[in-house]
Amino acid sequence: MSRILVLILMISTAALASEGGTDIVQRTVNFLLFAGLIWYLVGEPVKNFFASRSQGIADELNKVQEKLAESVDKKKEALKKITEAEKFAEELLETAKKESKILNDTILNQCEVEIENLEKQFAMKKEFEQRNMVREVVEEIVHSTLEQSSDIFDREAMANVILKKVA
Repeated sequence: MSRILVLILMISTAALASEGGTDIVQRTVNFLLFAGLIWYLVGEPVKNFFASRSQGIADELNKVQEKLAESVDKKKEALKKITEAEKFAEELLETAKKESKILNDTILNQCEVEIENLEKQFAMKKEFEQRNMVREVVEEIVHSTLEQSSDIFDREAMANVILKKVA
């Protein structure tokens, strides 16, 4: 049926166009027939093309919007991670300060204990050296006394005197 209609339109177009006048009505009818024929033959594919093109553009727009939404979500997630990292950094800094103070106090306490130990060792060594000095002085005095008084005292009497002094 549509082929018959197209055939009639083509024949009428040729018939109307073959007359050699300047009649505007014939040219208008001829143009309308030609436009109708073009519309009939090309209209559906053009509609389909533009519809598919519109759908393609809409699909691309949806993809872009989805990517934009994903980007926004990722940005929010990244910002959240950044704030968490900042909080962790602050906590870590506070912990480091506390640990530093504890270590400092521990080291100071160890140093104080070490100083006390050194002072005790010094006192003990000083006392030991004093005893050694006293012993050396006593030995020297005894030795010199023995040499000088070997004629006056006998050795047994001298030993008794030394024992009394030491005791």
